[in-house]
Parts: sequence; structure tokens; C-alpha cells
Amino acid sequence: MNLAQAFINLNPIVQALLATLFTWGVTALGASAVFLTKEVSKKLLDSMLAFAGGVMIAASYWSLLAPAIEMSEGKPIPSWIPPAVGFLAGGVFMRAIDMVLPHLHIGLERTDAEGIPTSWRRSTLLVLAITLHNIPEGLAVGVAFGALAYGLPTASLAGAVSLALGIGLQNFPEGFAVSMPLRREGVSPRKCFMMGQMSAMVEPIAGVIGAWAVMIAQPILPYALAFAAGAMIFVVVEEVIPEAQRSGETNITTMAAMLGFTVMMILDVALG
Repeated sequence: MNLAQAFINLNPIVQALLATLFTWGVTALGASAVFLTKEVSKKLLDSMLAFAGGVMIAASYWSLLAPAIEMSEGKPIPSWIPPAVGFLAGGVFMRAIDMVLPHLHIGLERTDAEGIPTSWRRSTLLVLAITLHNIPEGLAVGVAFGALAYGLPTASLAGAVSLALGIGLQNFPEGFAVSMPLRREGVSPRKCFMMGQMSAMVEPIAGVIGAWAVMIAQPILPYALAFAAGAMIFVVVEEVIPEAQRSGETNITTMAAMLGFTVMMILDVALG
């Protein structure tokens, strides 16, 4: 039995755990760039963030919202209600965390920190900002794998794997984006790497929770898929794109976001 067949035979919760451990590993790979250089072009950093945003937007529709809409058809209620309710709930959930969790976006001063006031160090707040990005990403992968337990035609292993690959692809620049600013501030390479990869530790946790939740309650599946999509779109609009365009290179970052969207769309359509 080869590794692929062994993975197919695993419980969806274990599959979600392994998939999110993979996305965590890609974040660590991106963070490891601090061992190679201390300086990086701001244009490159912004472009990588924008690319990640494009991937997240595409994943939100192709891998989450579209299946949620299809799963809602043929029910006693209008098919638009579950995806609409779930999508908005995801945004409200992320907004609530955004208001409570202390964090600081890349490029801003310590006085611009959001969430509950705290005396935590700037480096810690920067890591927490990226951690916010990773909560919906882990949740999305977990929900996609958890949906496989029901054998629905709109939920496929290939689609879940493509989502994990896409999330992993955009996690590389996220790990890069959190570790390099810390390196420029004089933090040691080892500490930069540790803090960069720690920002994605929440993904396996969110992934397992997402898979477990939909496996014990099938009726919430379309809501859960749309919830993950809404959470990711909130992060993109509220944090990723504004951060990528803060330096004024809007043309480059816009094209990078479109490239990220296209790559994720190709992955989902080709594999899903």
C-alpha cells in the first residue's frame, strides 16, 4: 500500500490534522528565509502578501462557498440562506477576535496595536496578527476534509487536498512576511524563525476542530463551509490587502493578487 492509498483510508479528522500540519510546515519553510538574508525588497514582500490574499479569495469561493451553495439545494429553506448566514457569521466571528486579541499589523507602530490594550512586546503582537490569518485557513481545511465523511458528490478528497495545497502555497509568504520584519528590527535569526512558524501553530488545532464539528453534525456542513469562507474574506479585506498596498505599490500588488487567485482556481478546478 503506497502513501497516497494510506492517506485515503485515514479518518477525515486525521486527514485534516496531517493536511494542516503540512500547511504549518510550509509556513515554517517561509520563516526559514531569515537564515539566508536580513534584508528583502518591500515590493517583494508586498507582492507575496498580495499573492496570498488572491489565493485566499479563490479558495473561499471555489473550495468553500460553491460547495456550500450546492449542498444547500433541495432543502426546505431557500438554497441561499445557509451560505449567506454562514458567510456573514464567519466575518462577525473574525471581527470579534480582531477586537479582543491584541495584535499589530506589519509596518505599523506599536501605538497602532489593535485589540485589548496590553504591554506585550511588538514582536509578539506582530506574530499574533499573522496568527489571526491562520485561524480561518486551518478551519477551512478541516471542514473540507470533515465533509468527506458523508460521501457527498460536492465534497471530494481531491478538492480538499487542492485546498490544503493552496493554503500551503500562500502560507509560505505569510511565514516570510512575519519573520523578515522581525529580522530587520535586530531580532536573532533563530528567534525570528521560531516566532514566524509559531504563527501557524493554530492551523492544526482549527483544522481538527473544523473536521470534528462537521462530522458530528451534517446539517451544519454548508454553514461551516460558508463560515470558513467568510472568515477568510474578512482577513483578506481587513488585513492582507491593506498591508500589501500600504507602501503605495498598488499596481504590482494587484497583479500579484490576481496571480494568486488564478493559481488557486487552477488547483481547485484541475484537482477538484
